[in-house]
Amino acid sequence: MRHIAEDRLYDMAYAIAAAAGAPTAEAACVARHLVDANLKGHDSHGVGMLESYVKHAANGTLRPAEHGVVVNEAGPLLQIDGRRGHGQVVARDAVEMAVARARRDGACILAVRDSHHMGRIGTYGEIVAAAGYVAILVVNVVGHRGLVAPYGGAFGRLGTNPICIAVPGPTPETPFVLDMATSKVAVGKLRVAMAKGESLPEGYALDGHGQPTRDPGVIWAEPGGSVLPFGDHKGSGLGLAIDILAGALTGGDTLQPAHPRGATITNNLFGIVVDPARLSSIGRFNDEVAAILDYMTSCPPRDPGTPVRIAGEPEREALRTRRAGGIPIDDGTWASLLAAAATVGIALPDPG
Repeated sequence: MRHIAEDRLYDMAYAIAAAAGAPTAEAACVARHLVDANLKGHDSHGVGMLESYVKHAANGTLRPAEHGVVVNEAGPLLQIDGRRGHGQVVARDAVEMAVARARRDGACILAVRDSHHMGRIGTYGEIVAAAGYVAILVVNVVGHRGLVAPYGGAFGRLGTNPICIAVPGPTPETPFVLDMATSKVAVGKLRVAMAKGESLPEGYALDGHGQPTRDPGVIWAEPGGSVLPFGDHKGSGLGLAIDILAGALTGGDTLQPAHPRGATITNNLFGIVVDPARLSSIGRFNDEVAAILDYMTSCPPRDPGTPVRIAGEPEREALRTRRAGGIPIDDGTWASLLAAAATVGIALPDPG
């Protein structure tokens, strides 16, 4: 394990993204997003993704210079074709356009199809909340075989299909941002666990024969394994609903088997962005949000050393810690960064 300062890790991520074909602004957006994910404790969506991005740029399933194109803006709708561009660029642009629509019209129904990997979806919820609006965002994951087994099933049929609900908090620095996969664990967290040589808890994954396993590398083994949905039938049902909303409703793909499967990551997003001032007195809305959040966090904890926290607080705590002490990068992730850099013909400085 090594700890790398934020600016040094950003420079490395930027150099790799740029060498893989991303123009200056796009490489900066990708690098900033990935490093921010690491800073906020989501190493599964951080710089460890770059090796796969480099591979996808080389095989053409990622087009680093592309931006999304608006294909429908009828009424409250904003529909965007991602054109296989970097998801961090496509989704950020889309969400910022949706915020502008909500500012003008009160709400926007957002649909984004055929984007490369969007990264940590909570980032886009944070953008909306920072503007003073509410977001409900759901994303499906296609482009490869299903990695999440349905409730009662032995093999993967869905993606990890995250949902994000973001609400402005009592201060601009404290939004409520619920961001979670509908699987018990994000696939990127399996990659991190594998890099660290860690085992999974019981009940998280199945091997390629449908049997329980604690091996985090099971997704990449032959035959490929799967992870389980959170909350049994509830997570399974929500994951399927998201596949339909983000896949079918946006004009993108679901994971049904008629669509081609490759070795890439495709995200489709369906979302609603709302100006709360159009539905209620903004003062009352803000007071209600502050009151319910305070009510939750003031609940006496079962463990005195572990206070009740709300969505968004763990990320803020990780941000403070990692900005002060550096971002922890395990040996496996460092090796992945070196491999990505070597593939695009650059060398990374030794962070010490």
